[in-house]
Amino acid sequence: MGFPVPTTTMFGRMLTRSRALPILVGLLSAALFVRLGFWQLSRLHERRSRNAAAAIARTGSPVDLNAPGARRDSSLADRPVVVRGEYDRSGEIVLRNHVYRDTPGIWLVTPLRIAGGDSIVLVNRGFVPAPDAVTGDLDSLNEPGEITVRGLAVPLPVTADSGEPLARAGRVSWKRLDLVALRRKLPYPILVVSILQSPDSSLPGRPIRLEPLPLDDGPHLSYAIQWFSFATIGLVGGILLARKAA
Repeated sequence: MGFPVPTTTMFGRMLTRSRALPILVGLLSAALFVRLGFWQLSRLHERRSRNAAAAIARTGSPVDLNAPGARRDSSLADRPVVVRGEYDRSGEIVLRNHVYRDTPGIWLVTPLRIAGGDSIVLVNRGFVPAPDAVTGDLDSLNEPGEITVRGLAVPLPVTADSGEPLARAGRVSWKRLDLVALRRKLPYPILVVSILQSPDSSLPGRPIRLEPLPLDDGPHLSYAIQWFSFATIGLVGGILLARKAA
């Protein structure tokens, strides 16, 4: 049985396929990148909507968590709050790997026993310098007796990694707060929101109290532009490869 002899028609078909393949790949790539670009734009829209709601919430009157019948649920997110109670440093939590003005350190989160009840609310008291960003000097950071804490309510997340607790030098640090893991760790009822304590000149200099995170657009717009750029590159590249094959 003999092999078919290539003909002009066969060469034409091969040439057509060699031209079509780069264009097809370019079109498919461009379609994928465009889809990802619009996905980032949708995330940008969602973020702006959340930011608008948060901006309104932050301008509201402080909610007194000691008041009878006061809301203590996730609807407090981004609301100013005020609460009286005493710190329980035995359940203190260190959040590792943070930076403040180019200085490495930790965030110190302390349970506050709410006066008149058996619940606690976690208070992010602020930043403590630590060269390894894990084990800061915490021994001198006592604030004894009943105190009043003012700040911003922040929902406690539930994370897949349970906050990634890590033991080093006899101390445990966490990557982030996690509601489920903290409820297993601490022996009292925990509110579903924590408090980011507001800066106040009447407070001790350490920990350094933190400002709330800015309500910005994040990276979504720049990511969308990048995906649309990749789509353009993929499409143009496919056309150029097809011309080269021709």
